[in-house]
Amino acid sequence: MDFSALFHANFKLFDDAVTDWSTLIKHLEELKRDAEDGLHQAANKADWAGVNAQVSKQFIGKAAGEFGDAHTQATTIHNILRDTRDELKSYHAQLTEAVSRGQQKGMTVTNGGQGSFTVTSSTRPDWASDPSGNTSAVSQKDVDDLRNEIQGILSKATESDNSAKTVLTAIADQSRLGFSDAAYKDRDAAADAVKQADELAKLAKKDPDDLSLADFDRLNAGLKKYHDDPLFSERFATDLGPEKTLSFWANVSDPAVTPDLTRERRKQLGELQQNLGLTLATASQSDTGAMTEWKRHMIDIGDQPVHGKRGNILGFQVMSNLMRAGDYDDDFMKQYGKSLMETERKFTGDGKHAAWQRLGFDPYLNHMPGDSGWDPMSGYLKGLSNNPDAATDFFNDDFIPKDGDHKQAVSNFKYLFEDRHWPHESNSDLSRGESNDGRDNLAAALEAATTGHPAGELPTDDTPAHNPGQAKLFESIVSSISDDNERLTDHSYMSDSIGQIASEYLPDIDRATTDVHPPTDKADEDDQAAWDRIQKLYPVQGTPAELDHREISRFLFAVGQDPNGYAAVEVGQKNYMGKLLEYHLNPDLPEGQRPNHDLELTVREIARHSGQVSGTLAMGRNEAVAGPADLKDKDFDHSVAQWKNFLSGTVGTGVGVGTSFIASPAVGAGVGGAAGTATSMMLEELFKDAEGSAKDDAGGKMGENWQNGNENNIKYTRKAAFDAAKAYHLANHGDVATWAEESSSQGFQEGGGYMERVGPELVTDI
Repeated sequence: MDFSALFHANFKLFDDAVTDWSTLIKHLEELKRDAEDGLHQAANKADWAGVNAQVSKQFIGKAAGEFGDAHTQATTIHNILRDTRDELKSYHAQLTEAVSRGQQKGMTVTNGGQGSFTVTSSTRPDWASDPSGNTSAVSQKDVDDLRNEIQGILSKATESDNSAKTVLTAIADQSRLGFSDAAYKDRDAAADAVKQADELAKLAKKDPDDLSLADFDRLNAGLKKYHDDPLFSERFATDLGPEKTLSFWANVSDPAVTPDLTRERRKQLGELQQNLGLTLATASQSDTGAMTEWKRHMIDIGDQPVHGKRGNILGFQVMSNLMRAGDYDDDFMKQYGKSLMETERKFTGDGKHAAWQRLGFDPYLNHMPGDSGWDPMSGYLKGLSNNPDAATDFFNDDFIPKDGDHKQAVSNFKYLFEDRHWPHESNSDLSRGESNDGRDNLAAALEAATTGHPAGELPTDDTPAHNPGQAKLFESIVSSISDDNERLTDHSYMSDSIGQIASEYLPDIDRATTDVHPPTDKADEDDQAAWDRIQKLYPVQGTPAELDHREISRFLFAVGQDPNGYAAVEVGQKNYMGKLLEYHLNPDLPEGQRPNHDLELTVREIARHSGQVSGTLAMGRNEAVAGPADLKDKDFDHSVAQWKNFLSGTVGTGVGVGTSFIASPAVGAGVGGAAGTATSMMLEELFKDAEGSAKDDAGGKMGENWQNGNENNIKYTRKAAFDAAKAYHLANHGDVATWAEESSSQGFQEGGGYMERVGPELVTDI
């Protein structure tokens, strides 16, 4: 800090800046509130269709979020400026007081130019005393003490000024477009985050032989505390660099390299891996030039040996394991995936044989629950399960493009789901045993890719409508499983994700059961009218998946053979059916949105096609109970009860709302009003005794099970129709229940019979 600048400082402009930022915060607070209440919530309730459903709604949500980020960033900047101003004012006062005190003692402080200063005695050295006899000579110690005091003040002022500059620059650089969501209550909090990042990166750079248990613990604790902090994460990642990041994890997790650490901190390795992964994920969202280069270089060295002490490990193998936790930047994940698949193609001879097989002496690279981490595809797929947009692009991308040697392109989906020779895997070092995590992570990544939200979650009002890439991928999944049921039934642990996917495409599935298809260019007026009716019967936001009835039945038959898959679709279908009945029974629904002028036809169609889905699922359930799988009825009943509990608290944002339910809740009561209350209670009422039959030893009595399934389906459908009609005070709610009951039973029987016709080789004869 320049002596003259601090001594003669005029803080008016600084005060004005702090005041202006304070005023800006108040305005942004109002804009943030207006954007959320007036834009975001209104967009979630609006009638979207076509491209607007995929683009406009999502854009408005992101734009509203930017106002929130702008308020956050402005608040942080104001806090930093305020703290820095107050500190510099304090140092200015201390400096002024020190100079004045020196003058009173006979010392002069002068500006030496270029920021320097000098302290000299202002009395003649031969004046030993004044006339009164008091000594006034200034000693060298007095001069040195004042000089040191002033230098100390300037040093602290310099540190305050520099730290403010560092964190303000870092915050501004975080986001290339828009605003950063980095929030700090004061300048010291932001500065401390940067300081901690520098110190922890220095620890991680140490030679593994020199990394102590105390170092390990400090790293783990620091990353755990700061992994969501944008400034810390970016600074830590760029300080450490891509090569050191990879070699650090390769070394610290290998007992041959760090035997003391892996022995004494074996149970903490997974926590460190998670905290490091979360830190890097946060860092990847930064737009700083240094982080952009970090991501580019990390991809470049993915197929290169890691500079660790072991030596035979590639960058992709290490980095993919650090992707198991956190939401990484979309573009980074996409480019990383392209490069990884190029390496996969090279190592497998265009997919003709397996690669990445771990041998007994190879170290475990994954210490979180799951596989050993030797196959980089597993960790990367786990990362994609948290990143829907990147997952959609990845699966629709080509593994083998169409070219002179290949007459047909092979997508990443087809290669991984159908063709890949997966290496035999064991679980990570804490649990041991055989692992199916690779394919399980594949299913989770497909869940994210087709639904638009992270795997294991439910859609919300902010989940975008299905886009063309998502719908295309779902079509591929249905077609693949229909073509070969064993792709799912031999790997039943994938069924929970596949079932959740299906539950979010129920309008598309129900459309398929009608056997009415989008008209071709040569279609006549009757075909167009039939399709218009189906579109109104099952409204779909965004891009619909075009499905074949035969393939859907074979697909549902496979999904129904696993308790989790069965429950996801069965509970979801009943939930969707109830909402759909509410929507169409609403007397205020505009005439132009009604599929039929006769309400009875509409109710019967909904009940019938819902029954067909349930009947097909029931066939799959019977196959699992009576066939080779030898599962128990109670397994399915328990899963249904669990799914009911899972959805009961989130019916308003559960299966379909905003994605697979109603394209346009044109009337408020249609979804969220009085009738919505009826549906909210329906799941609890309908599935309250879901585990009741678990007490019965149904065994292989397929006929009895089938009859029970039909009776339950009738009960559920009748109840949903009755409650919806009653909620709207329809005079004939008893008739409405009868229409639904009769058609539901018809559809259930049709679903089973149709499955026997289109998949006779799949059904076990009893």
